Amino acid sequence: MESANQEKQGGVLGHGRLRVRTLTDKLKSKVVEFCSNVKKLGEDDPRRVLHSLKVGLALTLVSLIYYYQPIYHNFGVSAMWAVMTVVVVFEFSVGATLGKGLNRGVATLLAASLGVGAHHLASLSGQIGEPILIGLFVFLQAAVSTFIRFFPNIKARYDYGLLIFILTFSFVSVSGFRQDEILELAHKRLSTVIIGGATCVIISIFICPVWAGQDLHNLLATNLDKVGDFLEGFVDEYCKTSSESTKEDEKTSFRGYEKVLNSKATEESLANFARWEPGHGRFKFRHPWKQYLQIGALTRQCAYRIEALNGNLNTHIQVSADSRSKVQEAIKTMSRESGKALKELASSVKTMTKPSSADSHIEKSKSAAKNMNSLLNSDLIWQDTKVDQLQELIQIATVASILIDIVNWVDKISDSVHQLSISANFQNLEPTVSPEKSQKPAAKSPTTHPDPHVVITVAEDGGEPNNSIQTNKIVNHDELKVPESSRNENSSCVNRCD
Repeated sequence: MESANQEKQGGVLGHGRLRVRTLTDKLKSKVVEFCSNVKKLGEDDPRRVLHSLKVGLALTLVSLIYYYQPIYHNFGVSAMWAVMTVVVVFEFSVGATLGKGLNRGVATLLAASLGVGAHHLASLSGQIGEPILIGLFVFLQAAVSTFIRFFPNIKARYDYGLLIFILTFSFVSVSGFRQDEILELAHKRLSTVIIGGATCVIISIFICPVWAGQDLHNLLATNLDKVGDFLEGFVDEYCKTSSESTKEDEKTSFRGYEKVLNSKATEESLANFARWEPGHGRFKFRHPWKQYLQIGALTRQCAYRIEALNGNLNTHIQVSADSRSKVQEAIKTMSRESGKALKELASSVKTMTKPSSADSHIEKSKSAAKNMNSLLNSDLIWQDTKVDQLQELIQIATVASILIDIVNWVDKISDSVHQLSISANFQNLEPTVSPEKSQKPAAKSPTTHPDPHVVITVAEDGGEPNNSIQTNKIVNHDELKVPESSRNENSSCVNRCD
């Protein structure tokens, strides 16, 4: 019995140790996973670490109000509103911080003023009518303000301000203080909100600022680049046989366009924040941010059609080389030229230069689309088609039709980028050789010859003048020095010299 009890006790203890060890291992793995996530979050965008430090600095500065007796004497417990303002106003970007700060400050000023007025009017109606009028005022302002919040434009930019307006008006008008105490309460709250908001705005602008407009600008250029990458690589991927495989990292870069499909909310949010920001860099205060949204919408429309193209890559229909050869050149031209045009437009947006180099690619893609459309409507592609090849041709025609549609959307994107370049005063891209230099070469010193050769056209005698044969000879500058006066002589003189 004793030995059985000992064995049972030992088994329980062993089981307990095993559970403790298992829990310890799980805890260690969770800690390691958490640390790796923290590291990855900071490496993805180091500005997040700086933003956290800036928020800590703002809260520290505002909290010092409690330890500076003259300020604390004036505000008292109301100084807590400055701390609350920093917590709710300080956002990641300058535009978001400015928007929230101005919304909170203006809403507090208006609500405090109207609240004091409502309290004064209600107090004139006597002890019985005062609560009735105050309740009526609170009901009206809350109902009207809440209804206004449903307007899309108001909700996008002033929703937080309306929320603060409802809260402050109710707080000031419903309070049971006397008239002089109400004015003091409104003054203290407005002052502390201004202190907290000003602290956030100053730190956000002058210490490692994060501009929402710059983020929107870079996002738009990146999205155009991703769509262009897909179109450039589509032909090679489409023409691959089933035996050829694509590496996983190549597939990931090839499918980068998928992030463009879900970029609408981010673009609208950044554009809303960018409207609040002051002029910075090459972005003026009235920069055409709405045009960015239009280009982003056109880019997503193009990405939706690319999603359909990608579905044709994953189809199980094997297109024969004979069927593909009929339209392969037009498909290749449409896809690659459209991709090059989008990448040129992305580079133009990124460098803020006018997109002149993309026009040639667009013209080539439109010409190929026109030829492809004529080919699809003709009998050339459909004649001598067997029944078993019909499905292949339908699949090819689907790809060609989608690419024709993509070419039209790329043309619209180009027009929109050109309009942006005009509205935002993009710079002209300076050519490497100016037209004046190409037409009129600069005079060179007789002793220096940057160009070691010169091409001379020699007309050989014999036969009629109209049937003369012209040949080119390359002669070194050191071997031939032609006087200025002899450059206009006839060709027979040149033959004799030769």
